[in-house]
Amino acid sequence: MNGKFRVKPVHLVPILASLLFGLLCAFLLLTFSMEIYGVTPFPEGIGSLGNALYFVVLVGVGALLLYLLVKRKNRRLINLITGFALTTAVFMLSVVYLSAVFSNFAVVYADVLILTLSLLVTVSAYFAIFRARSGIYNFTVLCLGGALGTFLGFSIPTLSAMFILGFLAIYDAFAVYYGPVGKIAHSGLEQLRGLSFSFKDVQMGLGDLTFYSMLTSRVLFDFGPIFCFVSTVGVLVGVFFAFKMLEKKGMFPGLPFPIALGLIPLIILFFI
Repeated sequence: MNGKFRVKPVHLVPILASLLFGLLCAFLLLTFSMEIYGVTPFPEGIGSLGNALYFVVLVGVGALLLYLLVKRKNRRLINLITGFALTTAVFMLSVVYLSAVFSNFAVVYADVLILTLSLLVTVSAYFAIFRARSGIYNFTVLCLGGALGTFLGFSIPTLSAMFILGFLAIYDAFAVYYGPVGKIAHSGLEQLRGLSFSFKDVQMGLGDLTFYSMLTSRVLFDFGPIFCFVSTVGVLVGVFFAFKMLEKKGMFPGLPFPIALGLIPLIILFFI
């Protein structure tokens, strides 16, 4: 960030693009027959709080590991770890969404076709993230955030999702000012290829995009397009408020405002 930054509506364009791509992925999962993949270790209800703590611990440990690697300036190991994690995620997501597309069609050797296309997408994404120029790189990160968030929104039950998002927003506020996230940001997010994007003097993490998309897609799955639209507007307004804080502080957590405003329709409807 530089001292001359002033937020404008155009700064919301990448966030909106990522959300729309995530909703396109959600449409695929809603339209075609698709098995739900469980990614939470505890059952919904009594285990929802445990699921939230589990995700926060995972995020916290991952951020701490990245900070230690950045502090040691071990770029090779950083690229190895992030490259493995991102290519694994892209391949998994490609298999999921392509399986959704082909699930209702009688395609000969569909499994082979899905595997082949998933490998092609993964290789393309790898080169886009680690070799391509900034425009293609940013586009790839935005799509990855939207697709990953929708997968999480599809796989995590509603109450667990609400707790996870709420806890992560609190953790994000702490981690930016007192924890590893802020220290990584001071060192330069550009060191973490694939885990952040930049647009007109703003840098945001892949995690922010992912959890925005997770929220809006979960609302879509539960309550339909109207409330999803309201939640999306809430997220965008929250992002705008966060960017306004950037004008004064130079660094501000990306989750609390968007998650709080985006969760409003979900909280109201869940307890009605």
